[in-house]
Amino acid sequence: MKVRSSAFASVILIFEVLAVALFLRGFFPVPVKSSLSKIRQDLPIEPLSGGSPNSSHVPQPLFKRVVIMLVDALREDFVFGANGRTYMPYTRHLVERGSTLSYVSKARIPTVTMPRIKALTTGSIPGFIDMVMNLNSPALLEDNLIWQAKTAGKKMIFYGDETWVRLFPKHFIEYDGTISFVSDYTEVDNNVTRHLDSTLKRDDWDILILHYLGLDHIGHISGPHSSMIQPKLMEMDDILKKIHGALISKEAEGSLPYLLVLCADHGMSETGSHGGSSEPEVNTPLVLISPAFKRKVGMEKPDEIEQVDLTPTLALSLGLPISQNSVGHVIPSVFEESSLRDQLRFVHLNGHQLSCLLKDSISDYAKEAGFEQYRVAEKAHGSWMKRYLEGNASEVLTNMGKKVLKQYLEALSSMSSALSKQLGKYDLYSMIAGMVFVFQLLLVLLLAMPEALSSSAAVDLPVMSALLSLPFYLLCLLLASVHVLVCTSAESSCYFCSLSWGLVFAAIALTSAMSCLLLSLTTRRLPLGLKLPGKSSLKISSSEWSLSELDVLLLAGTAGHTLSLAASSFVEEEHQTWYFLLSTLCLAVFQDVCRKYFREKGDAGGDEEEFVLPYKENAKEEIYSEKWLALATPPFVLLCCRLLRSLNQTGVQWAHLPDLGHWLNSSEHKVVLSLLSALCLVFIYFLIQRRCSLVSKVALALGLLGVYSYRAAVGNVLFPWQHSGRNMSKGTVEARFVYVFVLGILFTGTKDLLRSQIITADGKLKNRGLWEIYSGLVFLVSLLFRPHNLPVLCSCLLIQTLLAQFIWKKLHYDAAQTTIMHYWFGQAFFYFQGNSNSISTVDISVWFVGFDNYVEAPAIFLTALSTYAGPLLWACHLVCYLSSDINRSPVAMGHGCYCLALLRSVPAAAYIVLVTVLRYHLFIWSVFSPKLLYEAMHLLLTAGVCLVFNTVEQSRTSSAA
Repeated sequence: MKVRSSAFASVILIFEVLAVALFLRGFFPVPVKSSLSKIRQDLPIEPLSGGSPNSSHVPQPLFKRVVIMLVDALREDFVFGANGRTYMPYTRHLVERGSTLSYVSKARIPTVTMPRIKALTTGSIPGFIDMVMNLNSPALLEDNLIWQAKTAGKKMIFYGDETWVRLFPKHFIEYDGTISFVSDYTEVDNNVTRHLDSTLKRDDWDILILHYLGLDHIGHISGPHSSMIQPKLMEMDDILKKIHGALISKEAEGSLPYLLVLCADHGMSETGSHGGSSEPEVNTPLVLISPAFKRKVGMEKPDEIEQVDLTPTLALSLGLPISQNSVGHVIPSVFEESSLRDQLRFVHLNGHQLSCLLKDSISDYAKEAGFEQYRVAEKAHGSWMKRYLEGNASEVLTNMGKKVLKQYLEALSSMSSALSKQLGKYDLYSMIAGMVFVFQLLLVLLLAMPEALSSSAAVDLPVMSALLSLPFYLLCLLLASVHVLVCTSAESSCYFCSLSWGLVFAAIALTSAMSCLLLSLTTRRLPLGLKLPGKSSLKISSSEWSLSELDVLLLAGTAGHTLSLAASSFVEEEHQTWYFLLSTLCLAVFQDVCRKYFREKGDAGGDEEEFVLPYKENAKEEIYSEKWLALATPPFVLLCCRLLRSLNQTGVQWAHLPDLGHWLNSSEHKVVLSLLSALCLVFIYFLIQRRCSLVSKVALALGLLGVYSYRAAVGNVLFPWQHSGRNMSKGTVEARFVYVFVLGILFTGTKDLLRSQIITADGKLKNRGLWEIYSGLVFLVSLLFRPHNLPVLCSCLLIQTLLAQFIWKKLHYDAAQTTIMHYWFGQAFFYFQGNSNSISTVDISVWFVGFDNYVEAPAIFLTALSTYAGPLLWACHLVCYLSSDINRSPVAMGHGCYCLALLRSVPAAAYIVLVTVLRYHLFIWSVFSPKLLYEAMHLLLTAGVCLVFNTVEQSRTSSAA
């Protein structure tokens, strides 16, 4: 069965997307947690050696009331840093001179709100899958502090981020949730503060939780160094002062003291976002304020603790059981004023809970050093209790108790560390099944490459012979038996086992057919050798490949990049790899240009007749100018790339360094940013309007004016008649004005494309439709990009125009070479935008471009488009370029699609193997998990582009016929 290359590549990519989705479902751990109906409420007995079992003594609660003030995205340097006295003077005074305990609380990745709230309330470390669920948080069904407090009869009130209300429905006696996904940073906090005066005067609550969002929203809008940061932090400081004063006035003589907790869910990166593992994102302040603590006499360097340590500390200090899935250990300083017996009982309860969790999580738990230490400490605790109950009050007993306490704390630290490394149980069956599918599909792509890149651009697949062969049925039986065996003997649930038998049988039949197909293609290739008859740059001579220097560079660079993904440092700083490859490519292209215009001229003996265009009078002059423009193009591209590197610092190690983007975004240089933005928008118009209809040109002009008006409305840029201190708006009307023109241009392009395929086989109409769709995407990206990133978009269009005009056509690069170059440029421009392999560089401010509130579907689409604008625009330009080149072979579209599929499939398959091998290493979650998601998104994007390739090639073939 013969299949066109583009259609074959499209089908393979669709199956690869499904296989990667299955792998991701098994890779991202979904820990099996105990449900609320299965929670054990029995407490361990207090250790007592040489006597009858002691009663389950539980110390009295330490605090009567607890107020938790959670400031979203509060960095530790905002409180403890050099600017702490300016930003939050009252809080800093309490830290230095008050009855407080101060810590740097380290959050685990992913540093986004919902997983962090789960960590604070359950004490567990949420998996990376929780980041995906952050947008739509379901009710929390595992054991948690809020449920334990409600069960114990504690009355709780909540005001703030509505994520809490979704996670804990019907737990609060009173609540007022505010929408977290909005661009406002004033009303979201005012809606919390307006309840404080009345609530603090009441006595009908035990726990008050406040979650302020304004600081986080300011960070997303303008970053941590914005002029809006200080007023917001001073507002938070005033609120904490009000709460503290109210708690002091309500404190009664002889009653239990209060506890005021100032904390954060996560920090804020240097770009104002979060989600990654940089220090500004994971380091948050934790300030515990209570008269139960000793008054300080000066500023002390805060100790570092894990964020999950707050959970068991709050539980025990309120007289509640510790959540069963908590991996944190108590903060010993909180219990220093308690009796030694109570202190030992507190750490014993925490140790018992951690040892039980250790037994459930690790099969060889007895070999863990922390577990053995806990057993030793428990025996020593029993001996101490025996002497204590006998009335021994000597100093020796006190020293012995302190030694036992130290042993307990060391055991708690070891067990907590061991449990923290167990991020979840991987679904290995689903991972292996997905990996096998991906590798089978990749091998099929590789074995079919000679036919796919031939002059016919078609692949002869022996599908029927494979399906009717005996090995196919034997493999189906074998794989079905393996599936039944795995699903019946697996200790934990597997996603692949939960699928219906119809889907499972389809998957088994597919992998069996692929195996037989691979066998047929392999046997067909072996006796005949490798051929590539239709490709000019790849010829076979004496049974060897003959490659040009550019071919060697493109293949070696692509393979080298794939191999570099095996090192975490290369993944963190992947942009450096692409910058180096792009610079090398420019030099190689410059060499080809020199060879064409100088060496060929000498070889031809000065004969320039082939360059003369007889229907133009000044043909020689044009050829002369064309030659020098071609020579200037590679150095100019190299210069543009070097300037773009200075625009946005990215990666991990040097992301904190100042760059041109920070300089442009400062308030002192707003005029410069305004002029640069206006100039870039004018250039963008002239670069994309050339192939559009008159109506689209007018829409583009008005729409780009609307883009500038939107950025002026939100305060990023200025009109000449505006003042920088004016009130800002959300720019909703201006953005929607632009959306109307974008939809109009996309509609016009789609209409022309459909007409060229259905009504009339007009190649010019089809090309104009493709270019108008491309122009509409560029138009939309210009609206989503922040103003300082508009030079990236402008440079992208300019480089595409120069390369298409003076390099790819004039040097007669084939479809495969052109496709690989587009792929390289797309990857480099992904990083020129300021992106990295960290979640924290995703710009979620685009959620609110044209929307007053968070709307899920448009928000996801706009975020994906803004993040992947570079690769998407270069892929779309490849479609338009190969389709509009009339001198190109009709099979060029198929070659381009096939090469693009190979370029994305090879690194995806290699990366899947890598993360499977390194899945138990902790650093994989900070580096490799975001990269794996990015690879999946790139694969999905490539599948969509190949479908467009397939459609355009089919229409072109039909019109040619």
